[in-house]
Amino acid sequence: MKRLLPFVCGLAALMLSSAAAAQPAPAEGDFAVAGFRLTSGQALPELRMHYRTLGQPRRGADGQIENAVLLLHGTGGTGAQFLSPQFAGELFGPGQPLDTARYFIIMPDNLGHGGSSKPSDGARARFPEYGYADMVEAQRRLLVDGLGVNRVRLMMGTSMGCMHIFVWAEAHPDFAEALMPMACQPTAIVGRNRLWRTMLKDAIRSDPAWGGGDYAAQPVEGLRTAVDLLLLAGSAPMAMQQDLATPASVDAWLAGQQARRLPALDANDLWYQVNASFDYDPSAGLERITAPMTWINSADDFINPPELGLAEQFVPRIAGVRYRLVPNSTGGKGHGTHTWAAFWKQDLIDLLARSAP
Repeated sequence: MKRLLPFVCGLAALMLSSAAAAQPAPAEGDFAVAGFRLTSGQALPELRMHYRTLGQPRRGADGQIENAVLLLHGTGGTGAQFLSPQFAGELFGPGQPLDTARYFIIMPDNLGHGGSSKPSDGARARFPEYGYADMVEAQRRLLVDGLGVNRVRLMMGTSMGCMHIFVWAEAHPDFAEALMPMACQPTAIVGRNRLWRTMLKDAIRSDPAWGGGDYAAQPVEGLRTAVDLLLLAGSAPMAMQQDLATPASVDAWLAGQQARRLPALDANDLWYQVNASFDYDPSAGLERITAPMTWINSADDFINPPELGLAEQFVPRIAGVRYRLVPNSTGGKGHGTHTWAAFWKQDLIDLLARSAP
């Protein structure tokens, strides 16, 4: 079971603080935006964006920061997920692709997540519903107004962060010199992908303890079902078949996952995080993407199954894209392949080389 114990699902990357401890401590900060207006017309009196950085900004001859790298996390995660050994240990060290002596790495907690503004701060279910367009605009405000970054050398995103890249690249095609989306499709979330998300949201709000979002204690039964669905969505079938080879091992693993994940969850936060994809569908504007892109998916991804043939439809419409499907294997990580840099590190090296100014 050794491969499954550190298993990370991009849609439930909520448990990486212990892994982060082995990495150099990032600088942390908060940036506030007064009167942040959402696409719905609602507004947050104050949007707080928490972020972590590694390395130092370097300015070019024009005075602009030229070495920024933006890393965008998955649903339920935070910027801290990129400090895990399987990610940071492969990328951030001396001579590695994103050597922090060379690059200024920016890892925000996105709207609704981590240390940024979210329902559990106090508003609960009265928090305005946000979508991916709102989340991308919050990221942009942090970069431009908060950190003085008007262009990034690389934008890399995993799962939800992958989808954010497609939104970014269409809304602001000149902002990034290179794009690396991992574990998503640039189309509306429908079919089985929407189905399990709807099941998760329904499980939370149909729990009698929900109380309209003003619960005195977490609606545990609803959250237990939510965790079950997250585990299935992030599962790696070949690895599980090998590593959970007996009924007892399956039951023990599930019990351990529930015990570890449940205490970290807030029902309002999770509902909003999963709901945020409601406005996502960049499929009509793919021709607007101009920056060199390397797009990575994995063959054992429950959330983005390759048999749908979606990538084959979209790749011809994206200029400068290279698409790779990580093959299925007993060492696979399912949807969580995006957090294991060993699977795609060379692709990143190649992207940085072919997008060099």
